[in-house]
Amino acid sequence: MPGTWTHEFKTDLFKGSAQVNTGLFINGKWVDPVDGETIDVYNPADGSVIGKVSCGSAKDIDLAVNAAKAAYKSSWGLKVPGFERGRLLYKLAELLEKNADSLAAIEALDAGKSFQHARHMDVQDAINNLRYYAGWADKTHGQTIETTEAKFAYTRHEPIGVVGLIVPWNFPLMIAVWKIAPALATGNTIVLKQSEVTPLSALKLAEFIKEAGFPDGVFNVVTGFGQTAGQALTEHPLVGKVSFTGSTLIGRKVMETAAKTNLKRVTLELGGKSPTIVFDDADLEQSVKWVCAALFHHSGQMCAAGTRIFVQEGIYDTFLRALAGAAASIQQGDGFAKSTQQGPVVSQVQLERVLSYIESGKQEGATLVAGGARRPGAGYFVQPTIFADVKPDMKIVREEIFGPVGVVVKFKTEEEAIEAANDTEYGLSSYVYTQNVSRAIRVSNAIEAGTCFVNVGSVLCPQVPFGGYKQSGHGKEMGEYALEAFTQVKAVHINLGMNL
Repeated sequence: MPGTWTHEFKTDLFKGSAQVNTGLFINGKWVDPVDGETIDVYNPADGSVIGKVSCGSAKDIDLAVNAAKAAYKSSWGLKVPGFERGRLLYKLAELLEKNADSLAAIEALDAGKSFQHARHMDVQDAINNLRYYAGWADKTHGQTIETTEAKFAYTRHEPIGVVGLIVPWNFPLMIAVWKIAPALATGNTIVLKQSEVTPLSALKLAEFIKEAGFPDGVFNVVTGFGQTAGQALTEHPLVGKVSFTGSTLIGRKVMETAAKTNLKRVTLELGGKSPTIVFDDADLEQSVKWVCAALFHHSGQMCAAGTRIFVQEGIYDTFLRALAGAAASIQQGDGFAKSTQQGPVVSQVQLERVLSYIESGKQEGATLVAGGARRPGAGYFVQPTIFADVKPDMKIVREEIFGPVGVVVKFKTEEEAIEAANDTEYGLSSYVYTQNVSRAIRVSNAIEAGTCFVNVGSVLCPQVPFGGYKQSGHGKEMGEYALEAFTQVKAVHINLGMNL
């Protein structure tokens, strides 16, 4: 039978033990994978192996999908009224709140996050989203539509059925709940494929879903690799929709596979190379702080990271000095130390990727003004890094690095800044800093991105949608808009007197 991962935390910020079942969660039970394989789980702060979890394959995905299909037909979907789905989501939110510290500790250890960020951002965001969608569960109404007196026409918003959720390693709990909450609220059943790099919080979440009282089979978790478990989930003919968050490269493969199999619906939240525009009239002190937050949070491992920073010429030199100083002052370390502001990148693979981009910036002639190296010692730490004097065709300007690396570019006019900001294949997020309200609205409207933050970093709310333009994907997470991703509309025509 599946085992249990146990860890004793004796840190500045959290003292206590945490336990996680390491099997696959299928049809309300913890089971071993069919092939009996396991995956090592690492602590990014020191590179040590902290445990093993089950490694699911296509065989396990098939078992999970069939369990979800059976639950949809018998004990969920249209069989359960919306208010009952909402009650269970509220119960789940209460369980997360009750266990928030231990859940945050698991997330911080597994993903290399600051415990304080994991507790007050990731876990709290998950709780907020569950409560928000609990309120929506009985409010996804259709319409009655006037046609003629001889016909009664109306629409129904119905669940899709079995949905596959594929979640990345950077915000494993938070992004999972972004998908889980609206999917369950609208009556779908779920097979979740969590990243093999950060699997622990999803397995813990499954325990809470069981405790909350969701029927068996409504929620299933298969940990495994993308090329096996993820591919099988995308291909499965009984899966009616896939919601994927990850790289643009893999997003294309997900969409292609879905098209070749059963034309299942797909939502994609993909990469970004988000622009930040700082005008001369910006509050210098506050803009530097927010730019740092949007650039370096979770070691820059955010699809919405503001990595291309355009600064107007009047404050360029002052801003660059302040930003370089702020980057150099960031305290790196273990996420459970009170002084830690930034943890490591998530893995050895990611460390090597980020360092290769930094080296390319140096070789292509960019000026290094902060960081630029691996931090000495154990763990996958990269110094917060800033480049200046870059050219538009450099790799560090055009490609998503997914690490604590930003580039600063001088501009003269508003028009020039907008053109440079839009010179990218991505369009996920953007940031504008100015005290001129008219300019803020004008520039926000002109930027080709799904989100624009004005005088603030990437601070999200459950009520507000998040999603990209261009090659940053399509479809929305959060807000009322996310309900559309997990429902299908049926039109019903009833003859009240028409004769043939």
